[in-house]
Amino acid sequence: MVFVWLPLMVSAQSIVNTKHNLSVSGPGTVKAVSEAEICLFCHTPHNSRPVAPLWNRNDPGATYTLYTSSMLQALPGQPDGTSILCLSCHDGTVALGSVLSRPATIGMTTGTFMPAGVSNLTTNLRNDHPVSFTYDAALATADGQLKPPGGITPPVSLANGNDPHKNIYSDFLVATSQNSNLCNSCHQRTYWTSSTHSSSTRTWNGVAPDPWPYTDPAMTTVAQNACESCHNPHNSGGNLMLLKYQAEESNCNDCHNGNVASKNVTAQFAKTYRHNVTGYTNVHVANEPAAVTTMHVECVDCHNPHAALNQTAVAPNVNGFLTGVKGVNQSGAAVNPAVYSYEICYRCHAGSPGAPAAVTPRVIVQNNVRLEFAPGNPSYHSVAAAGVNTNVPSLIAPWTTSSRLYCTDCHASDGASSPAGPHGSIYPHILKRQYSTADNTTESAAAYALCYGCHNRTSILNNSSFGEHNLHIVGERTPCNTCHDPHGISSTQGNSTNNSNLINFWTTIVTNSSGGIRRFDDQGLYRGRCYLTCHGENHNPLSY
Repeated sequence: MVFVWLPLMVSAQSIVNTKHNLSVSGPGTVKAVSEAEICLFCHTPHNSRPVAPLWNRNDPGATYTLYTSSMLQALPGQPDGTSILCLSCHDGTVALGSVLSRPATIGMTTGTFMPAGVSNLTTNLRNDHPVSFTYDAALATADGQLKPPGGITPPVSLANGNDPHKNIYSDFLVATSQNSNLCNSCHQRTYWTSSTHSSSTRTWNGVAPDPWPYTDPAMTTVAQNACESCHNPHNSGGNLMLLKYQAEESNCNDCHNGNVASKNVTAQFAKTYRHNVTGYTNVHVANEPAAVTTMHVECVDCHNPHAALNQTAVAPNVNGFLTGVKGVNQSGAAVNPAVYSYEICYRCHAGSPGAPAAVTPRVIVQNNVRLEFAPGNPSYHSVAAAGVNTNVPSLIAPWTTSSRLYCTDCHASDGASSPAGPHGSIYPHILKRQYSTADNTTESAAAYALCYGCHNRTSILNNSSFGEHNLHIVGERTPCNTCHDPHGISSTQGNSTNNSNLINFWTTIVTNSSGGIRRFDDQGLYRGRCYLTCHGENHNPLSY
């Protein structure tokens, strides 16, 4: 069985008015210098090749490089059937005017062969939709996102035949590609019908580059272009998944540079601190494990373009922009799809090889974020569970001790008008606001804006929970980061006596006391003692 399209029989159009009229009267730029006959470029009533329909051209005889993908369940073979007939012009190896019924090659205005461009597929079909493979129930089952053969209805058919005489839908398609109508004849992508990319009415603002250079100009919205917003079924720029461009992020930037989408995400990746999507090409594959083992980051590591929708959620649940993405849960197991937003972050930040190292040297060193946020830890910011401490007087409403956080409450693009998510920031670690960590920082609302976004500055400086906050932060100019480890302390390394309240000292600033000890002891509500030396002050111990 051969994978071929059959046309919808629409009347009132003839080959005479299409680009397949290669005679001198043809409307296209590729046409004969003087030959007036139309049909002979493909057909002859006598002495044709023994191939239907009375074929008047030689077999190209080429060996084609075929599309391959780790996601492909089909087994494409060398083009056959009507596909090889089409390629006798469209692979650029046989003269357009070379027909069996003429002793000499017919002269063409554009040269002997199909001119370079979108119509010349060449013999490299690596960047073209595969053809000439068996499409059966077994394939549909193995793929999981293809319709069974019985579900494919006219005008699309799996029969071996086509009619290139009518060009009702442009490019001689058998059905319109608008709104992915043609693609959806065979493909049934999970989530697609409810996704924003399948329904958005956003249009291009006309600022170059054109996000839809290959589609019908009448298709002016995201929904109308649909699959072809990202994919090009012929001569795609990227062999991988038939994407328009080889650089994966370029396929997203076409719209998400502010020229179609309302927010300019592309600009965020130009900031100093960012998820460096431009630093990797063709490393990500769609069927890679949930836990990233070969370090990289692409847009599609966090976003599923077939599933994403404009829908908010409450922490820690995934919002619509993160729908349908793989993750790693709090137990370390792969999940598909992720249920909680932090599970997507855990793909790279929960012990994967090459994950960013902790930048602050601490008494307890931990580079696995999943272990830092684990419920049962002596203390942690409330990402994976509500926090341990039920007495935090500095919290600003609506935050309470039972609130849950998104990772993106701290790690996100800076600026009130920036798009949501940790795309890029002017602050280290892709922080949403400034978080000064240098010793001897002068306290200000700006210096610790990240902390003061949730914790009331007045409460902190008035020593509501710790009697010496003001002395340390203002008087000694000691940054928050000196004492507090913002993610949390793993229960496998710390305990509730010494590591409550996110206490995990920065060892460069905090050294041992005169007694050779460096630790904090929790002695009850708002009470504790420290053994350490900091800024020349010996605590051996000092109680609060």
